[in-house]
Amino acid sequence: MTQTDNDIDDQPQQVSLRIPRAEVRATWILLWANVGIYVLTCLLSGNLFQPASSVLALGWKQNDLIASGEYWRLLTAMFLHGNLVHIFFNSYALFALGPECERFYGTFRFTVVYFVAGLAGSVASYLFTAGPSVGASGAVFGLIGALGAFYGLNRKTLGAAGQMALQNIGGVIFINLLIGFAGGGFIDNFAHLGGLICGAAAGAALGPRLNVDTRLYPPVLVQDRPGWGWGAIGALVFILAAIVVLLPGA
Repeated sequence: MTQTDNDIDDQPQQVSLRIPRAEVRATWILLWANVGIYVLTCLLSGNLFQPASSVLALGWKQNDLIASGEYWRLLTAMFLHGNLVHIFFNSYALFALGPECERFYGTFRFTVVYFVAGLAGSVASYLFTAGPSVGASGAVFGLIGALGAFYGLNRKTLGAAGQMALQNIGGVIFINLLIGFAGGGFIDNFAHLGGLICGAAAGAALGPRLNVDTRLYPPVLVQDRPGWGWGAIGALVFILAAIVVLLPGA
């Protein structure tokens, strides 16, 4: 039996679609900012491995000072690290997660997600952790949440690859939270949870919705974004600010 041209044309064809991707810029700026500020704290303190003496002055999260009006510490704490191991792991996490997240969200939206998640991590730490806290991990967990939001929103369009990526992110979240809760009080889990939750929320607000445009051949992936996204980000930042002003820290 032979196939006619019409039989061949009627058979489904598999087409590879390319996800729209932005250039990576902000990730490298944030990475070098974290490393550069760590080097500065080392120079000020004269201690390469644990520059704690200069971290307070530069703005770690300290609840009583924040309650007295030094709200800027909620942001500066994101760029400070307590020791060499701390900066290494947070820098590696940003290096591993940042490029993928920025390619999907675009530089400006990625930067907004990073700072909103970092702020949320500091606010959660302020509410539930009495001791001082520093580090980019709240913002980094926010990137994990944003990637989870991206793959979750687009799981049907991305198919098996999207489902697998979503499962991998779920595993990363579980393992990191497990390590945090087993850390014996040295890891600020509330900052991680705050960053993760608000990073996912910001990612859902700003993340692209991928759809297949079949009007072209081969088909292409196009991205749409919700019109309410920026309003949701504004409301989220307002809520975080109101929490700090109206509620006492731990």
